Amino acid sequence: MDKFTILDGLVAPLDRANVDTDAIIPKQFLKSIKRSGFGPNLFDEWRYLDHGEPGMDNSSRPLNPDFVLNQPRYQGAQILIARENFGCGSSREHAPWALLDYGFRAVIAPSFADIFFNNCFKNGILPIVLDADGVDQLFKEVAAQPGCRLSVDLDSQTVTTPGGHMFSFDVDSFRKYCLLNGLDDIGLSLQHADKIRAYEERRRQSEPWVFN
Repeated sequence: MDKFTILDGLVAPLDRANVDTDAIIPKQFLKSIKRSGFGPNLFDEWRYLDHGEPGMDNSSRPLNPDFVLNQPRYQGAQILIARENFGCGSSREHAPWALLDYGFRAVIAPSFADIFFNNCFKNGILPIVLDADGVDQLFKEVAAQPGCRLSVDLDSQTVTTPGGHMFSFDVDSFRKYCLLNGLDDIGLSLQHADKIRAYEERRRQSEPWVFN
């Protein structure tokens, strides 16, 4: 998992509340358990004018010109701002996989669904909770300024706008440590690789039949 320290990223506004995980990555794309390849189908039903299925050539599909991610000014965005209850619905881990594969490293909203919120941290995405007034201000700044970028500093737990306005956000200290150091659950376990190998060697000596 890539480390998250300071992100200076282009912002895309998704002015919708209650965006569920089936909207983020529709159910027909959940057959794969790989963490990559989901980006082209992120928000598939809103992004394209036809119905998407796995294996389709997305480059030839008709785009919805009204959808935010299809607008040239938001190409390459790494920060998504949205309204309340983002990531509600089923608990599919594919939702943060799709956001990350598209290029998003942070999502800012007034609230998140709990399981989606937890899955973001485990997959290298920083979900930031700001109050509704703060999110409103961000939407206004993004609309007024093409190419609007935000600076997200995880260490200081701040979001800074181009105009210098700074928002503070809370984050659990352990989750913060994991993101700053690029540690998912596997990475955390591998920090104890020497102890794991020593344990396995002791078992090999005391219970050799287990390894036959």
